[in-house]
Amino acid sequence: MERTSTMPDPPAPFAPPTPPTTPVPLSALTAREDLGLRQIAGPVDEGTLIHWAHTSEMADPYPYLLGGELLLTAGVHVPEAAGPDGGPPRRGGADSLEEYFDAYVARIVAAGGAALGFGLAPVHDTVPRALVAACDTHGLPLLEVPPQTTFSGVARAVWQLMAQARMAELRRTTEAQQSLAAAAARPDPVPAVLRQLARRVSGWAVLYGPDGAVLATAGRTAPAAESSAARALAELAGVVRPEEGKGPGPTSAADTAGGLHLSAYALGAGRGFVLGVGAPHREPGDHTIASVAAVLLSLLTGEHQSGSGAARTAALVRMLLGAAPQDVAPLLGDDRWVVVHARPAADGPAPDAVAASALGAALGSALVDAGGDVVRVLVPGDRVPAEQAGWTCGVSAPVTPPEWPAADTQAARALARARATRTALVRHGERPVLADLVPPADAEAHARTLLAPVAGTPALTETLRTWLSLHGSWDRTAVALSVHRNTVRQRIARCAALLGADLDDPDVRMELWFALRQD
Repeated sequence: MERTSTMPDPPAPFAPPTPPTTPVPLSALTAREDLGLRQIAGPVDEGTLIHWAHTSEMADPYPYLLGGELLLTAGVHVPEAAGPDGGPPRRGGADSLEEYFDAYVARIVAAGGAALGFGLAPVHDTVPRALVAACDTHGLPLLEVPPQTTFSGVARAVWQLMAQARMAELRRTTEAQQSLAAAAARPDPVPAVLRQLARRVSGWAVLYGPDGAVLATAGRTAPAAESSAARALAELAGVVRPEEGKGPGPTSAADTAGGLHLSAYALGAGRGFVLGVGAPHREPGDHTIASVAAVLLSLLTGEHQSGSGAARTAALVRMLLGAAPQDVAPLLGDDRWVVVHARPAADGPAPDAVAASALGAALGSALVDAGGDVVRVLVPGDRVPAEQAGWTCGVSAPVTPPEWPAADTQAARALARARATRTALVRHGERPVLADLVPPADAEAHARTLLAPVAGTPALTETLRTWLSLHGSWDRTAVALSVHRNTVRQRIARCAALLGADLDDPDVRMELWFALRQD
């Protein structure tokens, strides 16, 4: 293998990293007839890419270049040793002029500049011959910019081409995501996803098992098992495969072998499955497309490894036909469960199926319900849900199957408290409380009597419960219930009137909180 890395391929030696923009071919810029650009020196390579256009009249532009630019200059910095037409020097000094341009071009190449554009106005009528020779020597494409073409016009053209390329990349990745999601819903989801991925990246895709064996492969260009590319991809898969007894390794890795671009993606939460991708070319958007496929395959391989896909289907059918939760729970493989309610941390549209599935995979469960604004996940009790980037979560206490409905309520209330307090994750408390000292039947009877005036209006009891849990904060209660703060005030005032109690009295609040906890 030429190189193994968990980061994107580095640029050429001694060149700084290029800007994170969508590059455009230099040939697309020279093809614009309205610009009239003409390449007069340097290699003509369709693979030369431009990341931006930058104008500078510095004799040494190196400190101001990021790499990948089309550097535009009118030659103001050129020493007066050059004649007015860029030809022979006025006072001799041809050697010094050649040395100047040689050093100038060398510094541009060292900075990672992609090409040089030389304007014919207003300083020079022709491109200096010494500059042409230096660009040929150092392999830097040199463009002649005609007098009628402004540098700002060239920069605008580069921006327009970048916008078109970015739009094409977004369209390509969107179409690929849709086709991958459709493939995951087929009767043979794993082979279907691999086939779609191979087609979208114009290469091949391989699914490796925890032991490194090839479980499935797709793509017309998939090499034979004994080929160097196949061996290199298998070795790359070993880089991201978690080792027993060690912490999680890199989630992805990239490599090249035999002129082919290789990538590997770890699937699931440390299960050992790996997705391998190989392609003759690496196009913009390929990493995004492969990442979507990896998320889908993480869910599919999770069911494959545990053999629980059919068992979960059987459990669902039995519950729909009237079986009790405790009767179907053994099919799911765990005695205790945790319910997680989650919403995106930033206010926005409801999470889609892909985002919900990714959340389930991160929590270690494929039992996901993405209905409405809240994603609900049923997680095995032996796994402790952790904070998830970009999500606000409420977690129930571990419960047995008959207690699932109560755990669902716990998770909903924990999520409301997490949103109100702007906390990433809130767990339902399990510590002993004073209520445990009162017989359950007596506590429930007392609660029914005390809360009877408001029990017929769920909005009032839920508002009262949330308001008390947040220490009487109007704003936080409004956030938790997704209502206006004036609505909270009106409901609390209504509760006080119906209950005939002073809700500012801490003893009253304590007694109401005790009663509400029995509900």
